[in-house]
Amino acid sequence: MNNTDKRNEINNQSEDLTIPEDKNQPVEIIGVAFRSASKIYYFAPNGITAQVGEFVIVETSRGLEFGKVLVANKFLPISEVVLPLKNIIRKATEDDKQKHEKNRLAEEDARKICEERIKALHYEMNLVDVEYTFDNSKLLFYFTADGRVDFRELVKNLASIFRTRIELRQIGIRDEAKIMGGLGSCGRPFCCSEFLSEFAQVSIKMAKEQNFSLNSAKISGSCGRLMCCLRYEHETYEEALKTTPHIGSTVSTSAGNGVVIETRPLLQLVKVRLDDKPETPKLFDCSEVKVIKGAKANNSTENDEELEKIEE
Repeated sequence: MNNTDKRNEINNQSEDLTIPEDKNQPVEIIGVAFRSASKIYYFAPNGITAQVGEFVIVETSRGLEFGKVLVANKFLPISEVVLPLKNIIRKATEDDKQKHEKNRLAEEDARKICEERIKALHYEMNLVDVEYTFDNSKLLFYFTADGRVDFRELVKNLASIFRTRIELRQIGIRDEAKIMGGLGSCGRPFCCSEFLSEFAQVSIKMAKEQNFSLNSAKISGSCGRLMCCLRYEHETYEEALKTTPHIGSTVSTSAGNGVVIETRPLLQLVKVRLDDKPETPKLFDCSEVKVIKGAKANNSTENDEELEKIEE
C-alpha cells in the first residue's frame, strides 16, 4: 500500500474512532507548534500536504489557531498518537499572516493595559506574557505570583475593556524563563527558550554523578531550578558509573591497597589514596583496580539536604 492509499484509508476513518487492537496501525499526522520552542502538537492533515516551515490554520480546543509546521506529513504508529486528532483547516493565506501579525501588535497593547490595571488594583503578581487566539475569541494573560491570587476583579476590568473572553493563567518560574528568554551561565541562550519543547525532570543525583560542585549557585539556572543541561549526559554517566568504583571504596591496585578519593567516569579513571603513601594519590584506570568486598563506600555529602531544597 503506497502513501496515497494510506492517506485515503485513514482520512475516511471517523475522528471518534477508538484505538484498535493493532497499535502499530499507521496514522498520518502533521506536527505544529504555536510559539518558539513550544511543544509540537499532532493534527490530522485533512487532505492537506504541508512542508516544514509553512504556516497553517488548525482547529484546537481553544478555537482556530495559527501555527508553524515542524513535522511534515508523516505516518506514526497509532500507539504514539492521542486520538481523536484535531484537523488542519487550511494552509495560512497572506490575510491569515497579516491577521496573526495584527494580533501580535494587539497583544502588546493588551499587556500595557493589564499592567496598569494590576498596579491600580495593587495585585502582587507579575505579568509575563499575553496571547490572543487567532480568531480573537479569547485573550490569555500569563503571570507569576508567590501564592494564590484572587484576580476576579481584574478579569471583570479586562473583560469590560477588550469585550472578549479573558483567561488568566498562573505559571511557574521555569515557564517564565522559557517565555522571557535570556543567557545562561554558559553564555548561550536558555535551552528552554531555544529548543526544549518540554521540561524534563532534573535531580541532584545527576549533578553528583557528573562530579559537579554541589553548590546551588553553580548548578542552578537563572530560574532558580537545577539546570536542564544536567540531564543531557546523564545516561552516558550512568553507563560509565557501572564500571567505576564509588568514592570511598576500598580497592586493591598494582601499587597496593587504598581508598578512592576521586572519579572520572567518562575517562574511566579513579584517583586512589594508597595506604602506604597517602600523601601522593595516584590515578588508575578502572580496569586496573578491584573493589575489596566487604568494605563500605562513603558516598554521603554534607550539604545534600540543603541542595534538595532547590529540586522541583
